[in-house]
Amino acid sequence: MKKDKLNIVVLGLSLSSSWGNGHATTYRALLREMAALGHKITFLERDAPWYRDNRDLAQATFCDLKFYASIEELRERYTDRVRRADVVVVGSYVPAGTEVGQWVTRIAGGITAFYDIDTPVTLAKLRDRDYEYISNALAARYHLYLSFTGGSTLRYIETVLGSRCARALYCSVDPELHYKERAVAEQWQLGYLGTYSSDRQPALESLLISPAQKWPEGRFAVAGPLYPPEISWPENVMRVDHLPPSRHRRFYNAQRFTLNITRREMIGAGYSPSVRLFEAAACGTPIITDPWEGLGRFFEVGKEILVARSTEQCLKLIRDLPADTRLAVAERARRRVLAEHTASQRAQQLEEYLFCAIEEKAAARRRVPAPCATAVVS
Repeated sequence: MKKDKLNIVVLGLSLSSSWGNGHATTYRALLREMAALGHKITFLERDAPWYRDNRDLAQATFCDLKFYASIEELRERYTDRVRRADVVVVGSYVPAGTEVGQWVTRIAGGITAFYDIDTPVTLAKLRDRDYEYISNALAARYHLYLSFTGGSTLRYIETVLGSRCARALYCSVDPELHYKERAVAEQWQLGYLGTYSSDRQPALESLLISPAQKWPEGRFAVAGPLYPPEISWPENVMRVDHLPPSRHRRFYNAQRFTLNITRREMIGAGYSPSVRLFEAAACGTPIITDPWEGLGRFFEVGKEILVARSTEQCLKLIRDLPADTRLAVAERARRRVLAEHTASQRAQQLEEYLFCAIEEKAAARRRVPAPCATAVVS
């Protein structure tokens, strides 16, 4: 298949601000690498005040970043771009996403895709008949459903939601931003980076706050916004309200271990790695995580990543694991991530998906089967 350069329009939650969301980091790395492959990209972002007031990327060199204030303005200013694009991608959590998606799938001349950065949350919302940014009927209208979650979820998206084609497009890491800094001194025995979520809080209590209480000599850190003021933080836990992507590397490199905590829906679905896993691994920081199905698809447990199910297990790891063992685990994880989970590799994967969908659409017009119409990539 000849790989022409594509004109791509993306309607996503945010590219300009990483405040309180992980979407911006994902979009920035992926779209930069897509641009490096020669594709022309427009990113359309709803001009939300909470992102406008916390922008850490006002303009992008790898795409044309545009803002719109309302659905009406989106239609008035960008109908022609959407209609002429080879590919239009609508992301999860886009404000009025279902209305946006219905408009896109109605007028787009090229293929359309839904990029779900929150797949287990999306599916839970659909089961509750919450159609904030997608519905079952809309899922069936997109040519392609790109999912942050793999495994059996892909088959569910196709068979239950009626998607024409579901593909895993896991998160990734930007090696230009995340790497090991050997000169950074250890400041914390354990750190955690993540926005507050009520379903993650019990694990944070068990795997970081309780260890900090039981080990007052230890040093801990939690970075991320929206934590309720009533949370009682031990004195040896440093709090950072928001940490922009430019400071993630230094934060990881200053930790003996970093903690990964998985949202309830992601645990239920499995095969849902957080971008923080790949960031920390690329920085050469050993990772302690809660267990979830599919973890072994991304890291070898015990060799490349460590699992803790209780306060006692977490404390034993951060206090007693020999330094050479800890560093060996981190190095194996770093090599694994750089070999399999960089933004460049994800961009090449996305490119393959898009060209396959384009060929399938052309084949459908010719009423002949396309060569890649049936494979589900997990």
